[in-house]
Amino acid sequence: MLDSVRIVLVNTSDCRNIGSAARAMKTMGLSQLVLVDPIEMPNGQAQALAAGATDVLANAKVVSTLEEAISDCGLVVGTSARSRTLPWPMLDPRECGEKLISEVSDYPVALVFGRESSGLTNDELQLCHFHVQIPANPEYSSLNLAMAVQTLSYEVRMAFLANEKAQEQAQFNSKANEKTDDEQYPVVEETERMFEHFEQALKATGFIVPSHPGLVMTKLRRFINRARPDSKEVKMWRGMLSSVEKSAKRNQQ
Repeated sequence: MLDSVRIVLVNTSDCRNIGSAARAMKTMGLSQLVLVDPIEMPNGQAQALAAGATDVLANAKVVSTLEEAISDCGLVVGTSARSRTLPWPMLDPRECGEKLISEVSDYPVALVFGRESSGLTNDELQLCHFHVQIPANPEYSSLNLAMAVQTLSYEVRMAFLANEKAQEQAQFNSKANEKTDDEQYPVVEETERMFEHFEQALKATGFIVPSHPGLVMTKLRRFINRARPDSKEVKMWRGMLSSVEKSAKRNQQ
C-alpha cells in the first residue's frame, strides 16, 4: 500500500531539503518521490543528507508541472501553512494519514508540499482534493520542509499500521468463527449419554450410593455445562469413564 503513496515536492529551492525529505520518507516506509520543477537538482549534498535513503533520491521522478505529477492520482492532499481566502476541505495530520490509506488500494494518492518560503500557490492548492495543516505552536510554527514531510509521513505510516492490524483482527475473527473439529459442540443427546455414563461409573466405584444419590449429578452437570466441552472432549470423557468402569469391575472380582 505504501508504494502507492506519492510525496510531491514543488519547486524546491535547496537540494539539501530534498535529501532530508527522502530520508524522512524512507524511515516511514515511503519510496515514491516526485520533484516538480526543482530550482536545484539533487547533488552530493542532497545524497549526504539522504543518508541511507539515497535509493529514494536516485529513483525520484522529475516533472515540469504539478498537474503532471498527480495526473494518475485519485486523491491529492496539499499542505497549507496558512488560511486561504478560498475555503477548502481541511484535514488535520491524523485525518490526512487515514484518508490517504483508506483510498490507496484503489489508485495512487499524493501528498503535496510547496516551496520552502511560500508553500503552494492558490492555483496549486485548488488542484488538491483536501488541504492539510500541521497544528504547530502558533507562537513559533516554523517547520522546515523535511520536518513537514516527516510529520505527515509518520501519520501515513500509523494509519497504514492501524489498517494492517484491523485486517489481521478481521481475519482472526473470521477464523475464530469457523468451527474446527475441536470446537464442534455436542448435541444434547450426546451430553445426556455422557452424564448417564458418569452416573454409572460413579455408582460402580461406590462414589454414588444408589439409595442416597444426593446432589452429586446435579453439581456435576452444573460444573461440566459451565465448562461446555466440545465433541472431542465429550468422547474423551466417555473413554475415561469406560476405563474407570473396567477398573471397578476388576476390583470387584
